[in-house]
Amino acid sequence: MIVCGLKGVGLRTVEQLHLSGVSVVVVDDDPDLRLARIVEGWGVPHIHRSAHLGDGLAEAGLDRALAVICAEASELVSLEIAMRVRETRPDVRVVVQLANPSVGTALERVIGAGGVLDVATLAAPSFVEACVGQPSHEIDIGGERFAVVQLTVTEEAGTFRSHFDNLAPVAVVDSASGEMECCPGRDHLIAPGDRVAVIGTPDELERSGVEVARAIHAAAPSVPLSLRIRRRLRALMQTNAKGLVFTLGALAALLVIAAIVIRFGYVDPTTHTHLDLLTSVYFTVETLATVGFGDYSFGGQSAWLQGFAIALIVVGVTLVTTSFALLTNLLVSRRIEQSLGRHRVPGMAGHVVVIGLGSLGIRVVEGLVAEGRRVVIVERDPSNRYLGRARSLGIPVVIADATQRETHTAVNLTDALAVAILTSDDLTNIDTGLAVRDSLGDRWGRTPVVLRVFDRDLARMMERNFGFSHVRSTSALAAPWFAGAALGLDVLETFYVDQQPFLVGKLSVSAGGGLQGLAMQDLSTRTRVVALRRGGELEHPPRRGTRFQAGDEAYLLGPYDELVGVLRRDQPTPDG
Repeated sequence: MIVCGLKGVGLRTVEQLHLSGVSVVVVDDDPDLRLARIVEGWGVPHIHRSAHLGDGLAEAGLDRALAVICAEASELVSLEIAMRVRETRPDVRVVVQLANPSVGTALERVIGAGGVLDVATLAAPSFVEACVGQPSHEIDIGGERFAVVQLTVTEEAGTFRSHFDNLAPVAVVDSASGEMECCPGRDHLIAPGDRVAVIGTPDELERSGVEVARAIHAAAPSVPLSLRIRRRLRALMQTNAKGLVFTLGALAALLVIAAIVIRFGYVDPTTHTHLDLLTSVYFTVETLATVGFGDYSFGGQSAWLQGFAIALIVVGVTLVTTSFALLTNLLVSRRIEQSLGRHRVPGMAGHVVVIGLGSLGIRVVEGLVAEGRRVVIVERDPSNRYLGRARSLGIPVVIADATQRETHTAVNLTDALAVAILTSDDLTNIDTGLAVRDSLGDRWGRTPVVLRVFDRDLARMMERNFGFSHVRSTSALAAPWFAGAALGLDVLETFYVDQQPFLVGKLSVSAGGGLQGLAMQDLSTRTRVVALRRGGELEHPPRRGTRFQAGDEAYLLGPYDELVGVLRRDQPTPDG
């Protein structure tokens, strides 16, 4: 296998192929020195040449390669490498990382279906699930709908089988030690407080007492109307509407005072009586508006009342015209603020705050909208290419620094359902995550904060030292898809259980391959055969003693580093 480019998903793809025993060569003329040292530490050859301009591909052994993975930082470079490989070796598999769907569709016509993958599209569902607190993950296996559901054991200690009948266990997390057992047997002992993940069809889950529907559709919190009103007033007083509020207040006070004076001081020249309260208010508004219908006039009244009328007209006209000017300014300013992303969302609650509007961010936003969630976006770059796309969805966008407490107040962070921090820089994400933790205060721990971190060791340290429980790596989620596509395998889903990524893949058992005749119980103990299609019938779960036959379609589940190795076991070697 030849992998072009180490940045992003390239390193994790090399790691997966290397761990599964595949011979890998890396071609990268401008690598990150740290990443280059990691790869060389694995014993993987690294050629410091250009794959799209020079002879890097030839030196990497393109004439003997089974597949080429294009994971360059520049999509244009990846596209050029893919076309160069296709012209030189039409028979070799080509897998390309492309985020542009139009270019990807056109390229698939050249390199074949399934050869173009987008990291953001593959990783986004895991971030969406973490944001909405969805403890279940739906998977289509052989045309049958399955769900992986996570829950906490509340009953007395016993075996997995005694609690969940014939459901297949995916993982068990011990409540005392925190250690995870991947794909244990049904006789595995579990205790109250242990967290388990099970897989089954909706009917099987329902028969075992696992309520998938309730887990998927969680209720969003709400804010009382009185609190929303107070927040809106407070936000209004912090904007340029403060002058309008004071002017309208003065106008209202003038209206009340003038109506009282006219009520007791004005004498109707026709009836020689004082006006009633409603007529006094009417006359006052008529005077302030300078309408002058002629039905009432200060002519013929006492001198002091005529003097009062002069002051009323002068002050009233001034306040009315000032109010109109300030209102026009407020409407224009509000429109400009919305265009620039500087407005506030004080009345919103139960929303998801998405920080960072890159290719991953916009796909997470679209996934949350599809789930029926309200979203607020915080983005630092006012010229971000995805701003128009986000606003076309009707989503408020705040252009601000997400590490500042004022920004957190502007997006009403304390009443958010979840926070997703998705910028492309690890340090920025960590800095923002710590600032968000401070702003959440006592809600920290109850509000999911999903953190995107590329470096896996750094992610583990963030979990242990700072208490982040939802740290995700887009590269770790997407790498199995790239490795699987390069091996000619069909990767169906990737998802997390606790902090352990899992993979679901489909394998067609080849005649004379390494799996033919092998009993399912002889596979790795950290993998599970979820279903088996033989002769058009889908069997799930298959019996442990069942042996693979040529032509079987096996659907396997397990940690991705284990499963990629198992899936490769059936692949032919270069010598046949």
